[in-house]
Amino acid sequence: MAERYKLTQDALSALFEALAKDGRRILAPTDADGRTELNAVTSPDQVSKQYLQTILSAKETVFPKVERLLSYTTEGGKVDLKDAQPHALPTVLFGVRPCEAGAFKALDAVFNWDSRDKFFNARLEKLAIIGVSCTSADEACFCTSAGGGPGDTQGSDILLTPVQGGYLAEILTPRGEAIQALAPQFFQAGATEDKEAVLAKVEKAFDREALTAKLPGMFENPVWKQQSLRCIGCGACAFVCPTCVCFDIQEEADPKKGERLRLWDSCGFSLFTLHASGHNPREVQSARWRQRIYHKFAYYPERYQQYGCVGCGKCTRACPADMNLKEHLVEAAQAQ
Repeated sequence: MAERYKLTQDALSALFEALAKDGRRILAPTDADGRTELNAVTSPDQVSKQYLQTILSAKETVFPKVERLLSYTTEGGKVDLKDAQPHALPTVLFGVRPCEAGAFKALDAVFNWDSRDKFFNARLEKLAIIGVSCTSADEACFCTSAGGGPGDTQGSDILLTPVQGGYLAEILTPRGEAIQALAPQFFQAGATEDKEAVLAKVEKAFDREALTAKLPGMFENPVWKQQSLRCIGCGACAFVCPTCVCFDIQEEADPKKGERLRLWDSCGFSLFTLHASGHNPREVQSARWRQRIYHKFAYYPERYQQYGCVGCGKCTRACPADMNLKEHLVEAAQAQ
């Protein structure tokens, strides 16, 4: 069982100072123009006080939207090729919710399943996560159906739960212990607060394992076409999702120089599976919508023995066509 401590608000300020003195960048949810996004902060006073989720996901800390893999120049018939080196800053990700903290395991499964990705791992190795439990939820949340919960500890190095007078702090990993060691006097031992009493209540909406077992026999089920009729294929769901890892590799070049880039993509785009021949195995939106569900709830468990969805609901909140993933999953689980 994780060690539990009490951390007051004043102690949290001292911890931020200790982290900065240790040379660590702190990213946390901040409010601006009605949006809650992750930004660099130096004090807990800059952290959003009332937020359900950040609009975008935290995956960009380890998997940037665009990054250079290599560059080259040409002169006199010779090519000078240079591999890019990852730029990784010691970073503390503060205030992300348990669902999003748990999503890093899904990213790790892809980037390290056959060969280790040096860019992803360089950033992950310098990342520590101080998660904050959820004391509220909305209709888009379904973490309990995705194997997590409002106070789930998986993925966090330290998990804070708001309680009277500050936070209940659970030290979960060696990285969490290293953070505690920067200011050990501020972690009060013997915390007895009831964590469960303050957590949000998120009822389980469907049986995840039962859905996974059912999907192989549902490939041609009309439910996918019916659900996809509203989808416009914009990719917003993939770009806010903390577990989506689809990427493209493109080159920007002229006759004398160029660079190879890795950038986010989405299997919901019509061009994603378009062959050079002109054939597209997923030529209609219903096939692309079905792929999204199968990728997260069938193919991920089959290949990685884990799931590709954490039930955060970011996709539902971002969708301009008001597609609710939880409702669609419930419908699929009940389909005949």
